[in-house]
Amino acid sequence: MRQREIEFTQAGWVVLHLPAEGCRVILLLSGRRGGRDLLFSLLRGPLRRVKLDRIDLQILQDLQEDGRITNVELARRAGISAPPCLRRVRALEEAGYIKGYHADLDAEELGFEVTFFALVGLNSQSETVLHGFEALAGSWPEVRECHMARGPDDFVLRLVARNTAHENELTQRLTSAPHVVTVKTIQVIRTAKSMPGVPIDIAQGVEPASHD
Repeated sequence: MRQREIEFTQAGWVVLHLPAEGCRVILLLSGRRGGRDLLFSLLRGPLRRVKLDRIDLQILQDLQEDGRITNVELARRAGISAPPCLRRVRALEEAGYIKGYHADLDAEELGFEVTFFALVGLNSQSETVLHGFEALAGSWPEVRECHMARGPDDFVLRLVARNTAHENELTQRLTSAPHVVTVKTIQVIRTAKSMPGVPIDIAQGVEPASHD
């Protein structure tokens, strides 16, 4: 008998991992009038995601713009009824298209007057050194983003600071960190555009919508 793994998620999904068959089956079972509804998604190959249709993209765009939108309003904008809309949202979450929901906070109102970027160069590109720096950056609450980069610098960080003195302190800490040889900082004067996520309206590979 081929090895299978069964995972029960908090959202009510039953995920069957079938490594020998090279696929994953996602099931959602819910009771209705003594029966069961079944939402079935089969991902062939190395756990590939199913292609999104235009209704999925509309749901993603609306959630990206307003994570607090009600399911009823979300369904209205997508042109479907509420129950299948909720199932689609859960499917998008389980498939990894939706990573989470959060509030967009005002940094200055919370006392962080300075936003700056740091371009960091290391003396080695070994995995041990790279992972070590990523762990260090991850432990600093002022580091809001940490990206390993291709080019003259190894990492690009986005940090927030209370003021210029705090910015200088963080820069000094970066400069003296293990394996760090160069640190170049760029202070943000003002932000003309800050958009979360991706431009969903130009997404590629969209399948025809299915009004399930």
